[in-house]
Amino acid sequence: MSEPTLSICIVSWNTRDLLDACLVSIRAISDEVTREVIVVDNASADGTAEMVRADHPEVTLIANADNRGYAAGNNQAIEVARGELILLLNPDIVVLEGALDTLVRFLEDHPEAAGVAPRLVLMDGSVQASCRSFPTPDVVLYEALGLSRLFPRRRRFGKYRMSWWDYDDERPVDQPMASAFLVRRSVLDEIGLMDEQFPIFFNDVDLCKRIWDAGREVWYTSRASMVHVGGASTRQVRRRMLTESHRSFLRFYRKHYRGEIASWKYSGALALLQCGYVLRLLLHDLRAPTRR
Repeated sequence: MSEPTLSICIVSWNTRDLLDACLVSIRAISDEVTREVIVVDNASADGTAEMVRADHPEVTLIANADNRGYAAGNNQAIEVARGELILLLNPDIVVLEGALDTLVRFLEDHPEAAGVAPRLVLMDGSVQASCRSFPTPDVVLYEALGLSRLFPRRRRFGKYRMSWWDYDDERPVDQPMASAFLVRRSVLDEIGLMDEQFPIFFNDVDLCKRIWDAGREVWYTSRASMVHVGGASTRQVRRRMLTESHRSFLRFYRKHYRGEIASWKYSGALALLQCGYVLRLLLHDLRAPTRR
């Protein structure tokens, strides 16, 4: 039996119905690339593992006894994957006809690219702003002062969210969402798998940063599209996810910027991040319904 070209790696936690739709979409498309699908279920309580076993016997299932997190789950899948290309895919993605072939051809035609992400379309038909720049100190400042929201179409102030861009072309980007991200296995062998210090958030940002630091490129293409429901697992525990996101942001800053930028810029960015975190928690608690 020949090895597949593409290994699709999906980590799921309590997203049974969304995952089922995702797997159905993968099976339904007629894309030519040979592929395998690996699902890592992080101890879901909604019958996810049972659904995969019963309805998708062609899928390789790894059912964890506890929730190991997104980064560790992806690493489990990658370690058993047989393809030379790895597609990191969220369970709340619907794969559209031709998307897999287009992404694979892109890497074939762009040897300088280590990875590529498709256009993500939301349920209302709008294009998701799925790419970011790296969160350098100037970006943190513009976000904290609200300049990115006041002047979103200015390249300088809209730098982080790339809000000046319409997602209608192909270009190198710092960090696309790993909701759907195709990466070469050879690159992962070179730079390492996902850093499990980032269990849920910033593992994709860290991965892209290491790709760029290794002298390779990350791209976005509008020629491949997928539908993204968005945030299906993290919405279930919103306040806890705010805290985890903040912790991961700080870890990312310490890993990649401590000692690499001026100390005053580093300290200032951390202070602004802390202020932003406290404000987000306050806003969350004010908006949360009162429990009686």
